[in-house]
Amino acid sequence: MEKMDAKTARVMIWEQLRKVARPDSRFSWDFAEFITDYEGSDLCAKNLCETEIYKNASVIFITPDNNLECFREQAIRDKKTILMTNYSISRGVFLLRPEWVPAGKEELASTLDGVQRFWKHMTLKSIREQFDNIDMMVTGASAITPSGIRFGKGHGYFDLEWAFFFTIGVVNIDTPVFCVGHDCQVVDVDVTVEPYDTAIDYIVTPTRVIRTRNEFPKPQNGVYWSLLAPGMREKIPPLQELWMDQFCK
Repeated sequence: MEKMDAKTARVMIWEQLRKVARPDSRFSWDFAEFITDYEGSDLCAKNLCETEIYKNASVIFITPDNNLECFREQAIRDKKTILMTNYSISRGVFLLRPEWVPAGKEELASTLDGVQRFWKHMTLKSIREQFDNIDMMVTGASAITPSGIRFGKGHGYFDLEWAFFFTIGVVNIDTPVFCVGHDCQVVDVDVTVEPYDTAIDYIVTPTRVIRTRNEFPKPQNGVYWSLLAPGMREKIPPLQELWMDQFCK
């Protein structure tokens, strides 16, 4: 049977997602602009935290997606060291150490507004100096295929985050990458895979943890400068840092 194409699948997924999604304070129901939270995201956090990879991890990169708020809170309670970015990476990468969050403030520190009271900005150079490796990376998505590809929103921020960290040597092709979403966001469709698309190892939903088919390799060439959207390099501090390191010495 021929698979559904990605464009059709995205429309179908967003129709289903709206039944369980929680609107964003800025973007409301515009799923093209943000990764939505939804009913059951607390169960996603529970399922993810029960994996051996999480239990053994010390340093975790977590995206600022809405559906990962419960997971960020539990990671703080579990004394994990967290690296994360702000929305659109417009201010770069930040470090959140569990000892910086006072007892009782874990929920506040898991929110995108509250975390700003506790985190500290990090350059890529300082990350490379302080950490040998990131133990796992966790992101949300608009849609996910069991083959291991995220699609639907199209901004490519997570792919850039992978490229930053791969370039400075704190992640490699064996670093586990988790993608968290609602069950309705997991659809087996044919998608166009770009060279910078960061393949996913595990999909976590409210009902299950899925090992993807790993049909595509993780990127190993860093930032694809010629493929960046106009203005990205000027707006994203880690891109500016890498550009200076690679081309302005």
